[in-house]
Amino acid sequence: MSDSETPPSAGSQGDAALPVEARKIASGYAFTGPALDLGALLWDGRCLAGAPVRIPLPVLNRHGLVAGATGTGKTKTLQLIAEQLSAQGVPVFLADVKGDLSGIARPGQPGDRVRKRSGEVGQEWTPAGYPAEFYALGGLGHGIPVRATVTSFGPVLLAKVLRLNQTQEQSLGLIFHYADTKGLELIDLKDLRAVVAFLVSDEGRAELKNIGGLSAATAGVILRSLTAFEAQGMADFFGEPEFDTADLLRTAEDGRGIVSVLELPAVQDKPQLFSTFLMWLLADLFHDLPEIGDADKPRLVFFFDEAHLLFDDASRAFLEAITRTVRLIRSKGVGVFFVTQTPKDVPGDVLGQLGNRVQHALRAFTPDDQKALKATVQTFPRSAYDLEELLTVLGTGEAVVTVLGETGAPTPVAAVRLRAPRSLMGPVDAAGLDRAVRDSPLHDRYAQAVDRESAYERLTAARPQEPAPRPRSRAVPEDEPSLVEQVVSSGMFKSLARSVGTQLGREITRSLFGTARRRR
Repeated sequence: MSDSETPPSAGSQGDAALPVEARKIASGYAFTGPALDLGALLWDGRCLAGAPVRIPLPVLNRHGLVAGATGTGKTKTLQLIAEQLSAQGVPVFLADVKGDLSGIARPGQPGDRVRKRSGEVGQEWTPAGYPAEFYALGGLGHGIPVRATVTSFGPVLLAKVLRLNQTQEQSLGLIFHYADTKGLELIDLKDLRAVVAFLVSDEGRAELKNIGGLSAATAGVILRSLTAFEAQGMADFFGEPEFDTADLLRTAEDGRGIVSVLELPAVQDKPQLFSTFLMWLLADLFHDLPEIGDADKPRLVFFFDEAHLLFDDASRAFLEAITRTVRLIRSKGVGVFFVTQTPKDVPGDVLGQLGNRVQHALRAFTPDDQKALKATVQTFPRSAYDLEELLTVLGTGEAVVTVLGETGAPTPVAAVRLRAPRSLMGPVDAAGLDRAVRDSPLHDRYAQAVDRESAYERLTAARPQEPAPRPRSRAVPEDEPSLVEQVVSSGMFKSLARSVGTQLGREITRSLFGTARRRR
């Protein structure tokens, strides 16, 4: 049976053959409209192939959570859902932290395990690959480079990446405000560094006082954080050409949704960076997309892997912005699935927005594990299962599921043996990824970085003529001013900073995460 076909209802093999409680649960998943097939109901130790568990396509914009301990099958669940969304014409975004989701572009390999699983759940399995694009942050790794300008990234998200405290985050917002009003474009990190360096210089202190609430000491902390961040090799992620998030909404010529895979293994040691960058993508989509309300199918479904990294050490402003984004982006046709180990990794205000749940097994080896297990059970509706016991004995590729039905009401809690993905359950080799990237129609648009005139170039253009070279025999004093010091100490620098706002433009309107972008 293909992904687009509608499977038989639970009663096609005879409702009378099912136990009474199982029939009640199965009836909650007997949808009449288009839906994705998750698997078959588990009851009393048996897999009931005649009782499919499904999720209606229109409710995928009501967001979701895929949780479970390491090795329980979360990644395969993502792959299974993403395949069927693509087959239904819905574009998908996958954050591939571990590097094993690229196989979605290749047909799967038949084998005994696949045949056994498909037979148990009543799945007519055939191999299939799906249209995919591969991206990499700043081009670090195998993928089309994804970059953002500092201006569009905004102060709230950047503060998260730089690990600034709340006071420093507010101060960074004032610096962005200053750059906006003066027309100083912040394209890459050296632009922001140049503006901050000016504000803490002798020439810039008057400007610092004018924007209020920003001390020279805090500006210095921000400048040092930027310098350290850039020294770690993070400069490549900020710049142009900036990625157009509208490219995530494309479909293939055959009508299937394109699966956008962001390859992240090369930046695994920078979790704050990639999790925050993903939030920028989501915030940018929110900024650009029109309201469509409830639709027959989502415009895009976005999977946030390793979601706990997003919330670690997050400021109140950052958490509030996430909550607002998740709550409001639903009406723009975008669904967001958070993927993590336990529901406790997600703040309660965000968790309350997630209408669809796929909970894989949890471990209960320690007192903390026991607390996490009890907390997880409490987040589910009442059920016919002993969830506290069930969640510790589920096998790999099994989960407890509850979703929103076609009327918007939660379905009964169901234990499910999940279907096998039809695409390759493993990574594509590096050579194959590189070929896919070179053949992409987006390659020429994004592959080559561009460094055009922006704040750094405009400010440094005001520096005085450099003195003639000194004889080599003359030692350079240790207190010889640096190039930046020469720039910011010039009288022309201050004059330029005051006039550039009149010459270049107006203040940028910012919202949510402080993100901003020119309309294309």
